[in-house]
Amino acid sequence: MSRIGNLPVAIPAGVTFSQKDNVVTVKGPKGELNQSVDPSIIVEVADDHIKFTRKNDEKQTRAFHGLYRSLINNMIIGVSEGYKKELELVGVGYRASNQGNLVELSLGYTHTIFIQLPLEVKVETKSERNKNPLILLESCDKQLLGQVCAKIRSFRKSEPYKGKGVKFVGEEIRRKSGKTAAAK
Repeated sequence: MSRIGNLPVAIPAGVTFSQKDNVVTVKGPKGELNQSVDPSIIVEVADDHIKFTRKNDEKQTRAFHGLYRSLINNMIIGVSEGYKKELELVGVGYRASNQGNLVELSLGYTHTIFIQLPLEVKVETKSERNKNPLILLESCDKQLLGQVCAKIRSFRKSEPYKGKGVKFVGEEIRRKSGKTAAAK
């Protein structure tokens, strides 16, 4: 029995929900998102709440029950409030700047890295003296935002010995002692 799938999703004011065939569309002040839903899951709207039921008790259908409830809940939160992620560049000489959705990264390589972000993602870079550069990302699509963050992090992952690399703000990097500590 899916505990997540059985929870109803509240539709906040200013958000419109529509369903045609097996495609769910959610519109709000931050944007519009679409999601196709498997035919084995029934989506019903009643009293500003969305309920999800399944047609049968097969293993795959039970898995879809909680999945689509979570996806549509994330869509509703995204179009009403939006999602924000902050990436921090830790390292000497690491820099970030942007012009529109084109981000330029200097991450200790011999060349600068240019990455063109999707139009749905808003980007802002901050560089203050004596602080690590920040990349602020904002979008209504949680999945796309996570994918963009993973792509930026893949250019220079945080390493455990010096802690250098691209990390989320507030993320704790598990540090290792070097070989000099093992000799003692």
